[in-house]
Amino acid sequence: MAAQPEAMVTGDAVALDVQIAQLPVRVLSALIDLAVVGTGYVVGVLLWALTLSGFDSALSAAVLVVFTVVTILGYPVVMETTTRGRSLGKMALGLRVVSDDGGPERFRQALFRALAGFVELWTLTGGPAVICSMLSARGKRIGDVFAGTMVISERAPKLPAPVPMPPALAWWAASLQLSGLRSQQAELARQFLSRASQLEPTVRDQMAYRIYVDVLAQVSPPPPADAPPPLVLAAVLAERHRRELARLRAATPPPAQAPLPHAPPFTPAPPPTHAPPSAQAPPVAAPGGFIAPD
Repeated sequence: MAAQPEAMVTGDAVALDVQIAQLPVRVLSALIDLAVVGTGYVVGVLLWALTLSGFDSALSAAVLVVFTVVTILGYPVVMETTTRGRSLGKMALGLRVVSDDGGPERFRQALFRALAGFVELWTLTGGPAVICSMLSARGKRIGDVFAGTMVISERAPKLPAPVPMPPALAWWAASLQLSGLRSQQAELARQFLSRASQLEPTVRDQMAYRIYVDVLAQVSPPPPADAPPPLVLAAVLAERHRRELARLRAATPPPAQAPLPHAPPFTPAPPPTHAPPSAQAPPVAAPGGFIAPD
């Protein structure tokens, strides 16, 4: 089964096309990690039996319990935190755990996934994880739901670039009603446009007309009468991509902004004080040597 494409918007409102990891690949990755943890646990138990068997039974049991918890929880937390969402099983199969906004997995998220994994993977043998992954549109298990993460495939084929909007039909595409257009129809039109140059002219025109009629039955208003079918299909796909991107950006909360610093309170200047008599200006001498009275 091919990986599912998923549109995602990062915290900076940048649209990304990611490939959600499929359930069989995730199960195989989990089995590899299980083998790694199991091997390390068996080696640790053998060392425990050889070194602590002569000590007090309560102390030996406590050490074994602590070692079990550290092995089961510490491995995924340490590995996924230091490698930004990858364990040995995920490295082998090209998988990575990322946040819902496309950012790298953080320590808190890795800890939530490990705690939930202890219950749904180890205690309940993976049954709840499989059921939740099958019901989730992004293939999330219970730990991913609580942690706000998802597992993507880094080795999946890259999706093609969006179809550009024909400038002559931009005004018509802006008024389109696209609610009736199904994803299968849009994908068929996209594949045709990406391979149209490789087809013979007769076959290309026939396929373009069939897809053109099928798409126009689900959108309105009709295009200009002289518009070629390939350009009409390109306009429909470009407008659909633009609206989907706008919807995803609107659903992404804006980043928190630091409050602006407040201006210091205004303090009025003190009133001017009168100069002392000694500081006043000396009397001005009038013409003729007399002192002018104040």
